[in-house]
Amino acid sequence: MKIALLPNLTRKSALQVSLDVCAELEKHGMKYFIKRDYIEYFKNTEAEFLPLEEMTESCDVVIAVGGDGTIIHAAKFGKPTLGINAGRIAFMAGLEPTELEMLSALKSGEYEIDRRMMLRAEIVSPDGEILSTHYCVNDAVVARGLQIKMDDFIVEHNGKFLNKYTADGIIFSTPTGSTAYNLSAGGPVVDPQIESVLLTPICTHSLFSRSLIFKPDSEFVLRGDGDAEIGLSCDGEDAIPIGKGCSVRIKRAEMCGEFIRIKNETFLEILNSKLEQRRL
Repeated sequence: MKIALLPNLTRKSALQVSLDVCAELEKHGMKYFIKRDYIEYFKNTEAEFLPLEEMTESCDVVIAVGGDGTIIHAAKFGKPTLGINAGRIAFMAGLEPTELEMLSALKSGEYEIDRRMMLRAEIVSPDGEILSTHYCVNDAVVARGLQIKMDDFIVEHNGKFLNKYTADGIIFSTPTGSTAYNLSAGGPVVDPQIESVLLTPICTHSLFSRSLIFKPDSEFVLRGDGDAEIGLSCDGEDAIPIGKGCSVRIKRAEMCGEFIRIKNETFLEILNSKLEQRRL
């Protein structure tokens, strides 16, 4: 088995956790790659240093060390991904830094792979041309930009008018992302095995606007209907401006995120454990 190790070295503890991962992989004779830019940090390890694209193409498994953002980004390389927490809560992490001895399961094959649905978000011009395409493990968010005011958002579902929201924005979330921005905005938590698309308005100016849950094969079109500048942000990345008259089309992606699960924990056990950490 060949492993691509992707640490987020902007995290305070990520370097030490990553070095501990290297030591554990070497103990079990597993071959692993690290991005060539990080040679200076890992020069005393047995890592093979390659360009990012080459290492992610040739590996069998990706290990991401960081928070949820790091783990989600790693999963988009299309390989089974194991997240190791070097952030705060990290709902997507399969192991904590104190559990690295369990990495031996990668060699023995004693693990499961959870396939998580993803979203595809397209920015579409007024004449129907697809200007850009983006993939989301957690969510696609269309929201106002720098102006401190709400905007009007028109949402269509499967070609029919759904609603007009006066709000700061709209979150389209997968069940995996239901514990991310969707949760902060008051949306429901959904077991990732229940494939669906969640729509949650952000700070809507209404007494009755609530989150809605749709079938996974639903297709949405959203356009702004006000003067505010709006943008599309996928999985918390920098927003992409949406031009005047353009729309955003959101539907289930043709690909899935694959996450390695070594521990035999249920979704509710993970949820309770992570939320308990937040209360401390």
